Amino acid sequence: MNDKNNKVGFWAIAGSILAAAFGVQSDKNRQRDFNKGNIWWFVAGGAIFTVIFVFLIILAVKLSLSQVN
Repeated sequence: MNDKNNKVGFWAIAGSILAAAFGVQSDKNRQRDFNKGNIWWFVAGGAIFTVIFVFLIILAVKLSLSQVN
């Protein structure tokens, strides 16, 4: 977190998105995100994470099925 301009930094946003994906976000970080974060960074990051996650699941399934044949 960058104390100079009192905003949430890239790594804090990335960590919050990953924590939210696994359901383990702390209340302290949640409060920080809601009070100092820009919602659009979290929405964009969440959407990107979801697309990558779904792609990786599809890739894993295709690789698994190709080894069965």
